Amino acid sequence: MDETQLAVRAHGLTKCFGDVIALDGIELNLAPGRIHGLAGPNGAGKTTLLGLLLGLAVADGGELEVLGRPVGRALAAPQAVAGFVDGPGLYPSLTARRNLAALAALRGQDTRTGRIDEVLAEVGLTEVADDRVRGFSLGMRQRLGLAAALLTDPRLLVLDEPSNGLDPAGKQHVHRALRRLADDGVTVVLSSHRMDDLEALCSEVTILSTGRVRFSGPLGKLAAESRELDHRLLTSDPAAARRVAEGAAGVRTVAQAEARRGDEALVVRASAPAVEGLVAALVHAGVGVREVAPVVPPLEAAFLALTEPQEDER
Repeated sequence: MDETQLAVRAHGLTKCFGDVIALDGIELNLAPGRIHGLAGPNGAGKTTLLGLLLGLAVADGGELEVLGRPVGRALAAPQAVAGFVDGPGLYPSLTARRNLAALAALRGQDTRTGRIDEVLAEVGLTEVADDRVRGFSLGMRQRLGLAAALLTDPRLLVLDEPSNGLDPAGKQHVHRALRRLADDGVTVVLSSHRMDDLEALCSEVTILSTGRVRFSGPLGKLAAESRELDHRLLTSDPAAARRVAEGAAGVRTVAQAEARRGDEALVVRASAPAVEGLVAALVHAGVGVREVAPVVPPLEAAFLALTEPQEDER
């Protein structure tokens, strides 16, 4: 990766709060035009890292460059960076439209009604633009916070749990807006506990645990490096499928489970290549394969494996 084109470059980044090490030698390179997921258990350092990117805190050591500029030791939001941590800051007594106008005026930004209406439409809040924010649900507040960030036309957008509280329609609006931003060259960094959201949106992910990077890279590479997963198979002949599975290389039969439709589902533990070999063997044996799916999605399985306490941390 050409470092001159990086949106974010962190080298040896550290941050402590008293005796607590929040970030411990973080290495991170983020390219423009990508949606980058940030995952980790509570206390992993995600919020601290997002705060550093937004200029809400400063590192104790290491180097941080945002959009090609070194981040200094003063609390200040880097230019062309927007987002929120721990939920957006909004004025409950004002309407959605007036919230955006007030926030834009405070920042010395575009307060034109047309632009405000445009970002409200992007996040699906046009119909409630003149409603007071105090009556908004959590998901609606999250979407309004995203609209406020979009007003700044950021080149780096940093979001903490942007799907928190969203209903399916709201999630669709947010996902569509984030994909459009990435297509336009904006780098999006989002932290989430929802593995399904990260899988749906992100081209790459960083997994943190106890302040350290356990993995950072494309989702495809993470899946390839994952350990064996449990897979659930629905077939036309469960008994024959079990016999084939017990003779297949690299496959272990874990359980026979009840499927949602009342059919018996076979659960096997295997790597992705071994599962592909099993499916081929089943077809060759004349057993129809109706469904093959991980019991736990690959990203969630990798997350659990990578964030287990290491021997030197116990």
